[in-house]
Amino acid sequence: MRAILTYHSIDDSGSPISVRPDAFSRHVRWLASGTVTVTTVEELVKLPPSADAVAITFDDGFSNFKEHAEPLIDRQLPVTVFVVSDRVGKTNAWDDRPSSRIPVLPLLDWPALARLRDRGVVLGAHSRTHADLTRMTASELEDEVLGSADVIAREAGARPTLFAYPYGRVNSLVAAVVARAYAFGCTTAFRPLSDDCAADRLPRLDMYYMQQRGRIEQWGTPAFQRFITLRHQLRRVRQAVTDVGRRERRMLSLDSDG
Repeated sequence: MRAILTYHSIDDSGSPISVRPDAFSRHVRWLASGTVTVTTVEELVKLPPSADAVAITFDDGFSNFKEHAEPLIDRQLPVTVFVVSDRVGKTNAWDDRPSSRIPVLPLLDWPALARLRDRGVVLGAHSRTHADLTRMTASELEDEVLGSADVIAREAGARPTLFAYPYGRVNSLVAAVVARAYAFGCTTAFRPLSDDCAADRLPRLDMYYMQQRGRIEQWGTPAFQRFITLRHQLRRVRQAVTDVGRRERRMLSLDSDG
């Protein structure tokens, strides 16, 4: 089985974007054990479906990556950090009303990102401002997607070839713009890679759901496959409910404007 693993913040807050430090330490030990091959996203997609392999990604570029992910670098385990280019050195308060479930945390600055790049960390793009790309005009979308690559290339000295969709939200227009500038686009669809995965919509496994002791160590077993399938189905149901709610709020807003 091949899969792209997703982390955000390593902290004890218990938030939906957080993995506990003790759970992450167990993950690092397992990743370094040789049970699976750890490689880059680009190399992962080239491997045969029968390969047991993963690629490690971190979204947003939280400052605590520098503290907790050092063992990944020291053990020469490839890792990608998706950078929100216009928020570098600031925080993850993406909008004026951050969720009460998500802690406001500092993000890595450009010198720190450049040092990580020099140590082999791959820098990917996560848009300019972490906005919902599916709600943007064509010109706004191009600025968010293409502009983020320009900023990262200028500030970090390396043009990204990987993109992660903010909130995992993507439609055909967004994917088409991403495909123009990047080799791969990463979603939040909770499933392993398969031969029919489009390069601009690669699925990933959110490691928030792998914190239970022994969970990731079940890799490849029938129990692990059942867990992945169930979690994928739950994610789809939740996304469908969210989409309905967004459409209803938009309609109510249009009615009130009229």
